[in-house]
Amino acid sequence: MAINLAKKFSPVVDETFTTESKSSLVTNSDYDFVGAKSISIYSVGTADMNDYGRNTEGTNRYGEAKDLSTELQEVSMEKDRSFTFVIDKADEDETLGALNAGEALARQINEKVIPETDKYVYDKMCTSAGTTAEEAIDKTNAYDALATANAIQDEASVPEEGRVCVGNPMYIKNLKADERAVLDTEVGQEMRIKGVIGEMDGVNIQKVPSRLLPENVNFILAHPVATTFAVKLAEYKIHTDAPGVSGSLVEGRVYYTAFVRNNKKSAIYVSKKASE
Repeated sequence: MAINLAKKFSPVVDETFTTESKSSLVTNSDYDFVGAKSISIYSVGTADMNDYGRNTEGTNRYGEAKDLSTELQEVSMEKDRSFTFVIDKADEDETLGALNAGEALARQINEKVIPETDKYVYDKMCTSAGTTAEEAIDKTNAYDALATANAIQDEASVPEEGRVCVGNPMYIKNLKADERAVLDTEVGQEMRIKGVIGEMDGVNIQKVPSRLLPENVNFILAHPVATTFAVKLAEYKIHTDAPGVSGSLVEGRVYYTAFVRNNKKSAIYVSKKASE
């Protein structure tokens, strides 16, 4: 690959626009994989309710005792990703320091690592969603679509506090234009960095680029209790004058997975564009 050496240019690098991780708002870290590549999660059933046999003979007045059912969900680490690049010592000098190892590593994380993991998490959520609806969204029904998703989660007893609507820019545009939508834009700076533009009906409204979402997704209504994102290993190294290199050798590795718990799928609702 050709290196464009500086003649007389500004040392300020023309950076690509980047964003903080978006998916952290809709995931949890309830489980870890320390010492293991996979883990097993038990889901335990419940007993049926009976009419108490107050005046019946014998001791079986509570009903017939049965073993509770169990379901086992096995999840494994799935993604083991890496990158590496070299910044030659002479190239760094002759680009006026634009090729700087530390800054290049930060750029790699912001532009490559974070978007890749976010996209992976959203794909997992949509694949395992409890409800998926196909609908054509415009400014006349954007609010109604979200209200319906909220109602479905209400019926499934999904916790009301903490729900997040992850919408692509076009859906957010239509939601803002819907006359019935009342958006509270009093949002702290930390939430704005993560793409939250406001709150409506107790739901945080988060705008996410379409490229991070699965194809044809309008929005995802989710509670973070459903999806676990686990990073077992994330290491980044800068080697100075490594064998065979005059300059900096940069290496990175990220070992991660995400999964939706079987009993929490109802906490994810996906709205997709209607098939044409």
